[in-house]
Amino acid sequence: MAEAAAAATIRPCRAEDCADVARMIRELAQFENLSEQVNVSDQGLREDGFGQDPFYKCVVAEVPPECQSQDGHTVIGYGLYFFTYSTWKGRNVYMEDLYVTPEFRGKGIGKKLMSKIAEVSLEQGCTQMRFAVLDWNRKAIDFYLGQGAADLTATEGWHFFRFEADAMRRLARGDPGE
Repeated sequence: MAEAAAAATIRPCRAEDCADVARMIRELAQFENLSEQVNVSDQGLREDGFGQDPFYKCVVAEVPPECQSQDGHTVIGYGLYFFTYSTWKGRNVYMEDLYVTPEFRGKGIGKKLMSKIAEVSLEQGCTQMRFAVLDWNRKAIDFYLGQGAADLTATEGWHFFRFEADAMRRLARGDPGE
């Protein structure tokens, strides 16, 4: 397995990788106990990431066939991100997901994925990388803190919010919230 980690290459995601990325998105959602929230398909990923105006970018970790996973996969990790803008700091990147299949964890592959996202983002003039971590995922929190990330919940008191589609429709119509 150590050889597999050393042999892992980080490269831009291609349209033909979307089935693997969709598989790993489902694995991540299962780990986070949020499987029922996953609605994206590999076709949706293809359309949203490889169309005329892509909504996201993605890098994947790939190992050679001789180092494939127990399930026979060679794409064993991904980092999905998109560019955003801060009115205070300018160009930013948001890392939506960072995931490595369990049998390849703890070997530096996640760091390699995140480093590639940082490299690409700096080339685009980004000044910050933002992401969210579930409060119970102490291992991930410790990993990110160990890489130099700041926990904005602890240091600045920020809370992240979202509107689901129904709430967005009410908002767009000007209806009151529930």
